[in-house]
Amino acid sequence: MPDPLDLLVIGECVADIVRLPDGNVHVHPGGSPANVAHGLARLGHAVTLLTQLGPDDHGRLIRSHLTEAGVEVRTDGSADPTPSAVVTLDREGRAAYAFEIAWTLAPVAPERPPHHVHTGSIATVTDPGAATVLAAVESLRSSATVSYDPNVRPALMGDHDAAVRSVERCVALSDVVRASDEDLEWLYPGEEPETVARRWLGRGPAVVLVTRGGDGALAVLPGGRVTVDAFATDVVDTVGAGDAFMSGTLHALAAHGLLGPDGRERLRATDRSTVADVLRHAAACAAVTVARAGANPPDAVELRAALARDRSRRRDIPGPAVRHP
Repeated sequence: MPDPLDLLVIGECVADIVRLPDGNVHVHPGGSPANVAHGLARLGHAVTLLTQLGPDDHGRLIRSHLTEAGVEVRTDGSADPTPSAVVTLDREGRAAYAFEIAWTLAPVAPERPPHHVHTGSIATVTDPGAATVLAAVESLRSSATVSYDPNVRPALMGDHDAAVRSVERCVALSDVVRASDEDLEWLYPGEEPETVARRWLGRGPAVVLVTRGGDGALAVLPGGRVTVDAFATDVVDTVGAGDAFMSGTLHALAAHGLLGPDGRERLRATDRSTVADVLRHAAACAAVTVARAGANPPDAVELRAALARDRSRRRDIPGPAVRHP
């Protein structure tokens, strides 16, 4: 295992007010970047989250949730209310969102230079804070690898063409990009996800990952493509699934020594077998998360158990779960 990396996540925290089909309401700490930071800390990483939290009950709930997992939370001192999202779940666990969010992040210098920076979601498209995020990534990427997840929320994306330009600018700054097939359908209606992933790969990333829900995930890299099936699980809800996938991706990449300034060139030369292993770890994290309520990713012990269960299951099923076309 390489030396521990300092990981910096920049982006929003959101209080997810979840309305269940039976009428019950629960409040869960959320926000895509915050979920990624939480997932990384649960997996044993040293991670700092640069964000905004209001001096309110939701802000206190989220801060406690993050710090108890081991996340170092830094804010810009804003007194704005903590952003919130009303999450309505249908009877199959699918989530629909309505937001009350302001994102005005002011520049805050990291206490120590990170080895890897992750960002995405609302934080990269909502001004004026989006400009702060972009400037921070641009200033740090010379000495850190960068990952990005657009995590498209149509109600908050604003003008479609402007949103696409913002997303593509972030893609060009990144080494690792993850997007769902639903993200790509909103950004580029009618285009095949793999076609978009290959175009994004040409803009600069070393690898582009596309998650496809129950149909598994796809990775596109210069040497070809890798796919992995979704892990078998009983879905409670899909809240935080993509964020858990992202945390699992970064966890596995770090384990392979593919993050940080010394890992960037190795990442660009990595083979499909290594990427397949990364995808399995990411898919396992997502599977654990969807099997329980809210954005509740696995710790390292739960991840190992999920991987072991899947290995056992695949031994009993003809044909490989991971394909290298």
